[in-house]
Order: sequence, then structure tokens, then C-alpha cells
Amino acid sequence: MVSVLREKFAHFNLTFSIGGQISFDVFPQGWDKTYCLRYLDEFTEIHFFGDKTHKGGNDHEIYESERTMGHTVTSPDDTVEQCKALFLADQ
Repeated sequence: MVSVLREKFAHFNLTFSIGGQISFDVFPQGWDKTYCLRYLDEFTEIHFFGDKTHKGGNDHEIYESERTMGHTVTSPDDTVEQCKALFLADQ
């Protein structure tokens, strides 16, 4: 469905991406999740955790950004485990 929407509405300069299990996201080009990074200049290390990090997923752009360290997760519990491994490993 997303590919059909991209084709039918290409002239509107919109981005369509797969959201959750039953949703898709639509937003102006350039307004993906990386938009927030312009407000985080003071941070030198930004980790992003998302489940739709594949090309076409709504987490892909921020996951692939040079400004972030992207992590693919499968569930809230997986996110907690990855955070523990990353941030509590030195304690």
C-alpha cells in the first residue's frame, strides 16, 4: 500500500513509510525522525533504538544517520536488555 501511495502522491513531495504493525506514516520530505537532531547539537553521542529500521520503515533515516548510533530492537524488553548491555556494562 505504501508503494502505491508514494506513486500516486509523488507530486506532493511527501514521504511515506511503514509505521507500526497496521500503520504507515506520511510527512513532508525532510520531516522524518532526524528532524529532532537539529535540537540536539550539544550532544556528542546519541543512541537511537527502533523496530522499523529497515529501508522503508519509519525509523530508517534516524537509524542510518551519521549523528546517531542506531540499534534495532524487537520489543520493549529487548530495548531494556540492549540498554543494560550498553550503558551498565562498565559498572
